[in-house]
Amino acid sequence: EKQHVRSLVMAIRSKVLEGFTLAASLGEYPGSFNALYRSTVSAGEQSGYLDNVLENLADYQERQFSATRNVEMALVYPVVLLGLAFFIVGALMIYVVPEMVTVIVDTGQQLPWFTVVLIQMTEILSAYWWLIIAGFAALVIVTRWLLSQPDVRLKWDRVKFDLPLVGRISRSANSSRFANTLSILTRSGVPLVDAMLIASDVVANSWLQRGLKKATQSVSEGRSLKASLTDVGQFPPMMLHMIAAGEQSGQLDTMLGRVAEFQQNEVERVVATVVKLFEPLMLLVMGGVVLFIVMAILLPLLSMNQLV
Repeated sequence: EKQHVRSLVMAIRSKVLEGFTLAASLGEYPGSFNALYRSTVSAGEQSGYLDNVLENLADYQERQFSATRNVEMALVYPVVLLGLAFFIVGALMIYVVPEMVTVIVDTGQQLPWFTVVLIQMTEILSAYWWLIIAGFAALVIVTRWLLSQPDVRLKWDRVKFDLPLVGRISRSANSSRFANTLSILTRSGVPLVDAMLIASDVVANSWLQRGLKKATQSVSEGRSLKASLTDVGQFPPMMLHMIAAGEQSGQLDTMLGRVAEFQQNEVERVVATVVKLFEPLMLLVMGGVVLFIVMAILLPLLSMNQLV
């Protein structure tokens, strides 16, 4: 349906008609077809099983899309709720509360401490709301720039594994991606060392990438895949045991596929649990903020009515 996709497919077709292999034709467009695609297609062409390889690629993409969509759908509600909460509280603090505070201050009575805090917060937000937004935007930009620096990104990716919940999600997600990619490549006939090099680049964590490069070198020197990945120190024990079983039984690609599916399910389960806990927590925080604002306004008004 999209013109640029149609043009891309026709350009690849023209290269094939000129006598180039499909893998070489895809290599002209690395932005659309990554190393996993090109290497897998090349292995399929060389082995004579291109149809099976393309079917494996289709299944792989469907699983990746389904897994990503499940996580994104789980995060939609809490993100919308959080944004709505910030919008409502901000509107109250900037447009509603100042009018009520003016009435309270004009009475000249002794104000509770939380009313004083509310007044100070309102004055700051009313006068400097643009500066707060600009500061938040600058913080996001600076953070993104720092994470784009290789040394900083490497240290941050190392720290991720030590964080209580983030480390578990990151470890499972990267393990699933690595195992899934390695499974489809080995199933397609790509040599294990070459498959590990490609699968290492698919991993999102730069610290884990460095460990996988060393593991690839270790495998090329004759060590088993299980022993090499154990030295990395970031893969779940269950994954390592299943890889060892796959190596001994000659069904490594099948075991890697099962490991990838299990780890992806683990990511979705943890994310779903966190989201379910976040929803009531967000409601409690939102209710607490609104209660604080209401009490800070109502108590002085009730005191004023008693004086009258």
